[in-house]
Amino acid sequence: MSAKQKVGLHQGKPNIVICHTDRERLTKLAEAISDRSPDIAEELLVELDRAKVVKDGGLPGNIVRMGSSVKYRSDDGQERHVSLVYPGEADISLGKISILTPIGTALIGLSAGQSIDWIARDERSHHLTVITVEAPDPVRKGEA
Repeated sequence: MSAKQKVGLHQGKPNIVICHTDRERLTKLAEAISDRSPDIAEELLVELDRAKVVKDGGLPGNIVRMGSSVKYRSDDGQERHVSLVYPGEADISLGKISILTPIGTALIGLSAGQSIDWIARDERSHHLTVITVEAPDPVRKGEA
């Protein structure tokens, strides 16, 4: 499936919200990988473009942002707990998933109770529902 076909799948996706800093950092990340991974970069940029951007410190703790811990239910009915991280911190065995994975890109900006359909790298369609979101430590402490 081409990136343009995937972009067409964004119609009807839930509203998402991100903070200014996450948008800025993720845009730079997408631009940095665009030559070697154009589909991944485009998918992330499309999500960032459709997001409502709020000032830093104005993002509620129940919205998935970089560093958030997320509990979600997948289309197979299983519940999973992951943390959304930058590529260098990713470790699937520890439940740390990169923003540059299809599920990572799907999760960014969602809040508890929202559902989204996403396409895996094997081009299979999946569905997930966010159950809970825990803000990253600095946000919980009111430092971000």
